[in-house]
Amino acid sequence: MDEFMQAAIDEARQGRKEGGIPIGSVLVRDGQIVARGHNKRVQELNPILHGEMDCLNNAGRQAQGYRNTVIYSTLMPCYMCAGTIVQFKIPKVVVGESRTFDGAREFMESHGVEVVDLDLPECVQMMEEFIEAEPALWNEDIMEE
Repeated sequence: MDEFMQAAIDEARQGRKEGGIPIGSVLVRDGQIVARGHNKRVQELNPILHGEMDCLNNAGRQAQGYRNTVIYSTLMPCYMCAGTIVQFKIPKVVVGESRTFDGAREFMESHGVEVVDLDLPECVQMMEEFIEAEPALWNEDIMEE
């Protein structure tokens, strides 16, 4: 497995251990992890702290911008996260899976973002187990209440 996706999976597992939603993300530049994050909506009572948003928040201000970065996420980004990816001009997103949530792939691609869906069984299983165990929390996260 790609070391960067593995780091995103590790973040997702950490989020679940904390009682949150198992979605993790890492930002990579020049083969190095710049920042890590995971969904913290539950832990910090913050509705916008999805995995990608937490990761980008942890990256902080990047003086050289984000044009030469790649963001990895265990799940296809939603429109909020995709909008931030487009706004920051991140050129590539690598996702673990999109079976459990198809997200905003077409939106990102229509704005020139390369989207690579690895369709990893480990990511699918992690989300399926979470959705089965916590359907109300999942529906709250994707605004399907």
